[in-house]
Amino acid sequence: MSNNETLTQLWEVFIRPSNGLAHKHAGSIHSADSEMAVQAARDVYTRRGEGTSLWVVPSSAIVASDPRDKEELFDPADDKIYRHPSFYNIPDEVGHM
Repeated sequence: MSNNETLTQLWEVFIRPSNGLAHKHAGSIHSADSEMAVQAARDVYTRRGEGTSLWVVPSSAIVASDPRDKEELFDPADDKIYRHPSFYNIPDEVGHM
């Protein structure tokens, strides 16, 4: 590990392309602090005006589910068909919902 790597932290970058849309993961950057992380994220990921808002989150703060727990976490919802109203008939007059 180089000396530079010991002074920086890995940050995950999320960008919101326009108001009303959700932030989406754009990539990662290394930075010493949050202020510099925002500036670096702006420089790297929004050079062409791709965003209206940035989030930077220390990678160490992100907690993810374990793929081995998929069945336990997600399969119980499969037996609740009412959560997926794909079987309803929507009248043509209603349009897109």
